[in-house]
Amino acid sequence: MPVIRFLREERDVECYPGENLREVALREGIELYGLKGKLGNCGGCGQCITCFVEVVEGGSPVALSGRTAVEDQKLRGRPEGWRLACQALVNASLIVLTRPQVGLADRQQRIGRAAAEPLPLGPTSWPVVEESEPAEQELDQAPTPLPSATSGEASAEAEDGR
Repeated sequence: MPVIRFLREERDVECYPGENLREVALREGIELYGLKGKLGNCGGCGQCITCFVEVVEGGSPVALSGRTAVEDQKLRGRPEGWRLACQALVNASLIVLTRPQVGLADRQQRIGRAAAEPLPLGPTSWPVVEESEPAEQELDQAPTPLPSATSGEASAEAEDGR
């Protein structure tokens, strides 16, 4: 599985290829938003630009899906490595810095440590889940027949003495 190495949080998180970066981060409890983003994020529609992250150089150029038109418009004037997490799909392992607008005192040291430790490439497709066959016991047991309406009516008439 691709691994997202979150630099600020110093955590590696596995995900399936093609998963949305924002959804993975939120599922794993990674804080994407500052105060403004917590109060007014758009829920992943690409309109508020509060979920932007920085993709740290050195990873695969195709680790994330290409920039969307929404990203091109909303991130105009921002560094090229910044992406909207809600618009990015993870294709391969990468290193990400959440909330890049907030300073990180030991940024270069963290980048150096994170880049020195190799990232697994991960599979390029979702795992295939094979359905298991029902157990033999389940096949041997015959379903219990339900009472029919006519037999119920007959027993009711017998009780009434008709």
